[in-house]
Amino acid sequence: MSPSSPESQNNTVRHIVIIRFSSRTSEEQVRKITDDFRALKEKIPGITSFEQGVNNSPENEGPGITHIYLMTFESIEARDTYLPHPEHQKFSDSLENYDIEEVQVFDYHPEE
Repeated sequence: MSPSSPESQNNTVRHIVIIRFSSRTSEEQVRKITDDFRALKEKIPGITSFEQGVNNSPENEGPGITHIYLMTFESIEARDTYLPHPEHQKFSDSLENYDIEEVQVFDYHPEE
């Protein structure tokens, strides 16, 4: 099996969400968003993991970027089911209630 054959390609999808919260966003609000985001793993099939973290890089290359969220989906199909899923839509819509300056999303297949 060659590295480029369909059988060897990883069907896993990583879904990264980077958020720049406003300085007016309280820690309690950030915790609520994080908890609600994490809860999607139990509500939507095909999500195999959820991680989150706060930027602590000393390189100062991401000014203002505060939080990152990483979900892993078992397949492209699982990711594509997640996007229009009512629970995801409800979560996404709820973000309008918070003072968020920027959201970036990046999906990829992990490669070694």
